[in-house]
Amino acid sequence: METRKLGRQGPTVSALGLGCMGMSDFYAGRDDAESEATLLHALERGITFFDTADMYGSGANETLVGRVLKPHRANIVLATKFGIVRDPTDPQKRGINGRPEYVRQACEASLRRLGVDVIDLYYLHRLDVQTPIEDTVGAMAELVREGKVRFLGLSEVDADTLRRASKVHPITALQSEYSLWSREPEDGVLQACRELGVGFVPYSPLGRGFLTGQIKRFEDLAQDDYRRFSPRFQGENFTRNLELVGHIERLAKEKGCTPAQLALAWVLAQGKDLVPIPGTKRRKYLDENLGALEVTLTDQDVAAINAVAPPGVAAGGRYPPSMQSSLPKASQPRGQ
Repeated sequence: METRKLGRQGPTVSALGLGCMGMSDFYAGRDDAESEATLLHALERGITFFDTADMYGSGANETLVGRVLKPHRANIVLATKFGIVRDPTDPQKRGINGRPEYVRQACEASLRRLGVDVIDLYYLHRLDVQTPIEDTVGAMAELVREGKVRFLGLSEVDADTLRRASKVHPITALQSEYSLWSREPEDGVLQACRELGVGFVPYSPLGRGFLTGQIKRFEDLAQDDYRRFSPRFQGENFTRNLELVGHIERLAKEKGCTPAQLALAWVLAQGKDLVPIPGTKRRKYLDENLGALEVTLTDQDVAAINAVAPPGVAAGGRYPPSMQSSLPKASQPRGQ
């Protein structure tokens, strides 16, 4: 397994991590037995970087991941996140809390669910605009000093926020959506990460599965699949985005790989300081994703991919309006 270092001072991890969200939430077809088998298979294949969050399944995902990976604790880097607070009576409603007192409360709860003494990488899931980032990161830094957390991370913040946070305590990783149809981090965030020695962790590098070519109709999404509420999966946007997938399928065929492998290989080719965390809950897709590490893109390949998937190519916003508002301004839809 190829490895990469997370940030200038961070841990060394497998070049591909595993996003665990879908095992417990948001996507249809949950199967704990297959999820457990996928986690163990990931270990067997050399994956050492696992990503969860306290809001995935309202804590259920941390419990699942912690239980299955506990016997292998010494060999993995475990990342979780806090800050998005779901309404217990209506999980679709959510707020954001980055207040110092909540930082500690959330961390203690995650430690219990994960069944660990220390969290390797602890992210602020979304910026709380009501709380200065200096206050939130200051409270997170206290957890490091107490030995409850090893490294700190942020998710979906802009370059200015990252710089402010880094003055309080070193930030090891910034996690944001990044893929062939979500290239907003190129508008300053990636540059700031490199200036500050912060690793970059792309989530949804396969466009929530759309870039795999497996989703051909809106009706292919189950009734309880949250992608039904995503603007990119609706109406005319869906049709326009299918055209992008068609181009990726053509290039993948020429390269002798799957569309998913081509899309992942493109993300991996953007720099050795990137560690994508494609999510899956099935072993067969895990193996397909790992095949991307065997795909070597030439400069001509990258140019051809960029030609069909330039920045802003996707039709529609990344999230429904209620969730889109929590993203940095640079992540708002470009003229759509």
